[in-house]
Amino acid sequence: MPELPEVETVRRGLEQKLKSFIIKRVEICRESTVAYPICKKDFVEGLQNSLINKWDRRGKYLIADLKKTEVNNINNRKKTSLVNNGSLVVHLRMTGYFTFNYGITNPCKHTRIRFFDNNNNELRYIDVRSFGQMWWVRDGLSPKNIIKGLGSLGPEPFSKNFNITYLTTVITKKTRSIKTILLDQTIVAGIGNIYADESLYSAGISPFREARTIKKNELKKLRKAIIDVLKTSIGAGGTTFSDFRDLEGENGSFGLQTNVYRRTGKQCRKCKNLIERQKISGRSTHWCRKCQK
Repeated sequence: MPELPEVETVRRGLEQKLKSFIIKRVEICRESTVAYPICKKDFVEGLQNSLINKWDRRGKYLIADLKKTEVNNINNRKKTSLVNNGSLVVHLRMTGYFTFNYGITNPCKHTRIRFFDNNNNELRYIDVRSFGQMWWVRDGLSPKNIIKGLGSLGPEPFSKNFNITYLTTVITKKTRSIKTILLDQTIVAGIGNIYADESLYSAGISPFREARTIKKNELKKLRKAIIDVLKTSIGAGGTTFSDFRDLEGENGSFGLQTNVYRRTGKQCRKCKNLIERQKISGRSTHWCRKCQK
């Protein structure tokens, strides 16, 4: 599943490519992709004539700020104005990604939603496994109240709220493994399997340790490791191991730099011990027994 770096890479690509993209037509190829409103006609009509003004990211969610174009007759003159039109929220899930196509081209069989502008340029949403979802939340409603997962997210790793005081508060009494804690989106937003493994390796902490056993100096190392690993991956455009694609159809290059993830049986880059793999809460976990305590 795309994690924070991959979603941030997609966000940057969308914002750069769609600076003046006004949705004139929406085609729903798979109705289950639209999670809200319940009536798909409302989704289509709500998005029509909307300028995609700005793209934000919250955890693994993409959030487009929409402006509706309205034409008014003032003193017998037509005047176009922009009014708030809520948000388009997207969660890519396992295999969702966008492509941008100039002019009309035939969609592939995994195309789920198509957005067209006046020139028939198309923003196309493709999702092989069809777990991804979209919401149009009209102006006046809060996306956090409509989308349960969005409303329950913990702080962003790059935010000032993700500090040692916060980590100490949420971790010191937890008996779950530290790996499981990092995957909990209500505790920290955006981290998934890849970056949890890499961050714990960088901090020298075993993924199997109970969270409450992590000392304050180790929490400091872990916080720094999380931020550094995520920044490095964003700079590399995400990871090759994820199913995501950026707007140009490319995946990232961070997979070439991982220290433990998907390196089972290979030598640790630090100590030459062999990297091991074992499941924690149903998720494959990669670590070095010698470097992580």
